[in-house]
Amino acid sequence: MGEFRRPESVLVLIYTEQADVLLLERVQPFPFWQSVTGTLGPGELPAATAEREVFEETGLKVAGQMVDTGVSRVFEIDPRWRHRYAPGVVHNTEYEFRCRLPGVQAVSIDAREHSAYRWLDVDRAIEAVWSWTNREALERLREEL
Repeated sequence: MGEFRRPESVLVLIYTEQADVLLLERVQPFPFWQSVTGTLGPGELPAATAEREVFEETGLKVAGQMVDTGVSRVFEIDPRWRHRYAPGVVHNTEYEFRCRLPGVQAVSIDAREHSAYRWLDVDRAIEAVWSWTNREALERLREEL
């Protein structure tokens, strides 16, 4: 990536046919639970970022299983992360994707980014996530299941 991050990212909900949702516990800047997320690289399209981030953060290969929901959200970048962006950049656009798996699977996490993972039913996942965008995406998923 370049000197500054691109203010565009993906949020990927990984869930099972039984409505269990995968959450990862982030290490920095403080511990919190989230779905798979990641910043778009230079010239990278959101769908490519979604597949790359799922593999990097979980070890899961999901080619052909990713669904672009067509939903995007703009949010204010938390001040703890603003140093990663060009001066004056305070908003990020997040694109929502979903990946449905037949059942719960073991995943491989990178301890530098995440300290744990867990599968929760969608209601408990909604309660556990830190960001409002993640909560809103999970609420939409629950409505559609």
